[in-house]
Amino acid sequence: MLRAIDDRFSLALQLHSEKPPVIHGENGVSQKAEGSGHASHYISLTRLKTSGTVVLNSETYQVSGLAWMDHEFFTNQLEADQAGWDWFSLQLADNTELMLFQLRRKDGSIDSFSAGTFIDAQGKSHHLAHTDFSLTPLGDSWKSPVTSATYPVRWNISVPKLSIELEADTALKSQELTGQSKWLPNYWEGSITVSGRKGNSPLKGVGYLEMTGYDRAFVLTH
Repeated sequence: MLRAIDDRFSLALQLHSEKPPVIHGENGVSQKAEGSGHASHYISLTRLKTSGTVVLNSETYQVSGLAWMDHEFFTNQLEADQAGWDWFSLQLADNTELMLFQLRRKDGSIDSFSAGTFIDAQGKSHHLAHTDFSLTPLGDSWKSPVTSATYPVRWNISVPKLSIELEADTALKSQELTGQSKWLPNYWEGSITVSGRKGNSPLKGVGYLEMTGYDRAFVLTH
């Protein structure tokens, strides 16, 4: 059961995992940079059957759908030459899921520690190296009136080894969370939809996109 209460709204949701937990990375470690400690333990429940109620403006709505839960803990985030990341979590209509992230370097290149996970219909996870996929902005962007960051909001997602080609877009471009301080990072994170093909078959899905470092390089403070 998940409950949240605010002056403006509340929600009460029941969640049931339809697949076993996914442990991302290799041998239980999601490496983010060279060297010991530059990594995380990263666990997901990628397909949570969800139902419950949302109360908004004194109106109660019955809701149902699929949720995704991430839990990641680490000792270090980005290296000095890394500027930020683009992180996708996708629930696809063929009962599979994709988690993909790319770490952007300050020189504009993509770090080789970028990685991903494909979860098949039976719930088995398959590690993806940075050479197994590409995430490419398609030119549509949104500029934040608060931070002046310009975020790419339409993407091509290509996983050739799985014969997956998707285009990601969002119905709501304004999904920035601001730290309200030069010491805190700013994020664009929110809902997206995807459509494309897997092999010769059409494929659609929904997902979540998180982006950092588009206003300034992400800096970890201690």
